[in-house]
Amino acid sequence: MEAIIQTNARDVLHQYFGYLSFRGNQESIISSILAKKDTIVLMPTGGGKSICYQVPALLSEGLTLVISPLISLMKDQVDTLNANGIPAVFLNSSQSISEQRHISEQLKKSAIKLLYVAPERLFGGSNPLIEFLQEVPLSLVAVDEAHCVSQWGHDFRPEYLKIGTLRKKFPKVPFIALTATADKRTRADIADKLELIKPQWFISSFDRSNITYRVTPKLNAMDKLMEFLDFHRKDSGIIYCLSRRNVEETAEQLSAVGLSVLPYHAGLPRETREKNQELFIKDEVKIIVATIAFGMGIDKPNVRFVVHMNMPQNIEGYYQETGRAGRDGLPSEALLFYSYQDYMTLSRMLDQAENKDFVEIMQEKLQRMSSFSQSNVCRRKYLLNYFGETHPDECGNCDVCFQKGKQQDMTIPSQMLLSTVARLGEVYGLGYAILVLRGSKSSKIKAEHQELSVYGIGKDRPEDFWKKLGNKLQQHGYLAEAGSQYPTLKLTELAWEKLKGKEKILLPMEESFSEGKERKLEYHEGLLDELKSLRASIARDANVPPYVIFGDNSLQEMATFLPVEKDALMAISGVGHMKATNYGSQFMKLIQSYATKYQLHPKRKLAANTSKPKGSGASGTELVTLKMYQGGKNIFQIAQERSLSPATVEEHLIRMMEAGKLSVEELLPKDDLLTIRLAYRRQGSHYLKPLKEHFGNRFSYFQLKAALVGER
Repeated sequence: MEAIIQTNARDVLHQYFGYLSFRGNQESIISSILAKKDTIVLMPTGGGKSICYQVPALLSEGLTLVISPLISLMKDQVDTLNANGIPAVFLNSSQSISEQRHISEQLKKSAIKLLYVAPERLFGGSNPLIEFLQEVPLSLVAVDEAHCVSQWGHDFRPEYLKIGTLRKKFPKVPFIALTATADKRTRADIADKLELIKPQWFISSFDRSNITYRVTPKLNAMDKLMEFLDFHRKDSGIIYCLSRRNVEETAEQLSAVGLSVLPYHAGLPRETREKNQELFIKDEVKIIVATIAFGMGIDKPNVRFVVHMNMPQNIEGYYQETGRAGRDGLPSEALLFYSYQDYMTLSRMLDQAENKDFVEIMQEKLQRMSSFSQSNVCRRKYLLNYFGETHPDECGNCDVCFQKGKQQDMTIPSQMLLSTVARLGEVYGLGYAILVLRGSKSSKIKAEHQELSVYGIGKDRPEDFWKKLGNKLQQHGYLAEAGSQYPTLKLTELAWEKLKGKEKILLPMEESFSEGKERKLEYHEGLLDELKSLRASIARDANVPPYVIFGDNSLQEMATFLPVEKDALMAISGVGHMKATNYGSQFMKLIQSYATKYQLHPKRKLAANTSKPKGSGASGTELVTLKMYQGGKNIFQIAQERSLSPATVEEHLIRMMEAGKLSVEELLPKDDLLTIRLAYRRQGSHYLKPLKEHFGNRFSYFQLKAALVGER
């Protein structure tokens, strides 16, 4: 029976709503309703909640009653349903008596499948609707915006409390309650106040806010892919290609530069496919290059990126495949290479199908996919709108939004500050939180606060930075002031959601952190890699993001000053008492082993920056890179032979130019050099990001940095 129900549901979905498949928990929710079970659904606004009761309405005999608080929402829903050929109406005070009488007659004739009303309409007036409903066959009651029933919700409406009476009047009719936002207390209230009977809970999210969406023209795609993978060299990822040959060629090219990669496609022997898949799942191989057949049934939570080397056939497929990244909620990326040639190839493939109706539908979907790839609209907004979900603001976490140059990724420092406020019990002001964060020795700091894990983790940044960040977090709704006598800070619901969901925090800070980036600590790169590996191992065991153990700045300082005693370790930026106690011995043991192996000696870290100024000389490792480059090897060849990342090799070359040992004209033609410098002088700021946006893919960040040596 269940299989028949599912088939019918899919037929209804396709026929009336134009979708080929359900998303997320929709099908399970529908099955729950059809099994006559009370159901509670938490799903983002526009993420497909209405489908969950509209499809059962069309599969069931009788009327579906939809309780909604806003007339405008009712009208929009009814208009959409009617446009799809579904008989639906709403009843409200704006209608004339004759209109309402006509609707009542239609309801008695069972000519209407869905009736939208406000809760006031059910119980108010001289002729309450609740009595009329007993005269018609009722198959389902859907309570939209169900959080309105809870005084703990963000939009409490007393009229919703009466819906429990309706539940008692129709004990055999299933109820579904739907809401976009509800904390644990509100969730309990929904089940309690609506008097639902052993409700089935479905908590899902359509908006994958932790995924960064990027689309780029398929020009120099392999070079761009290498640059992208350099930022994810420690991460697991999936690279999708259109054909088996593309899979093989891409896997070979990536393997040739030393990346941990294996192919996967239907042409490989079954044993090989299974082995490659297992190695990927166990993190013994970092990257799988595959056709779209790969990923079905894969629930690997730490996939950090999904790349499409070719444009998918439709947005549904694209969204499903990109959704395989970041299932653990951590920041992840989706990169799509677009070309018109891919569009034409896919179009020709579709034309070969015999079913013309299918071809027409799929060609339209392909066109929408192409439009998405070329659109200047926020990627997330476009995706959510396609699936019927509204996204009024630009997400700030896609390539289109990044190009506006207004926001920066402030995730780590924001998490530091928010965590400090939380650890302090949300009873102190910003000034005190900053003192703790920066490891102040002031007598104001209570002894127990010096024992907190957050004590001193932000001492590498100035007080003004933290003040500005604190103000930005308040301005954007992450922190709220409370307290009547003295202002104290509390984390908002948004802040808790971001922290618990491990999502990115993007803020328009306006300034860059060039001061910290320009600081040239001569760290030992091999040691830094080993420290990162240790950090990753501890993080995996503790099931926390690596930055929770130590930030990159801390590891770079460790790889510079080689602390092997606790006092020296405590002098490292971001190392507080608790971190030194919990993790210090493991890191110092590794540093001691590395120092002994390479006959290195710890250096004293002074209060002032004692790192070598620009142009004062070069380290041995940088000179080796320079010699190989001037000997005719390219960046990726040097990186492979020296077991370094391409980004590290590029940094070596930049330092060599700063030291006067390498001419920028060995990297860039003079015309390009002049073009970049002229645009830089015209833009009126020293930031690279606006310049990169101006040139797009014409120049890489490395080329821009090289051209501007001595200019910035």
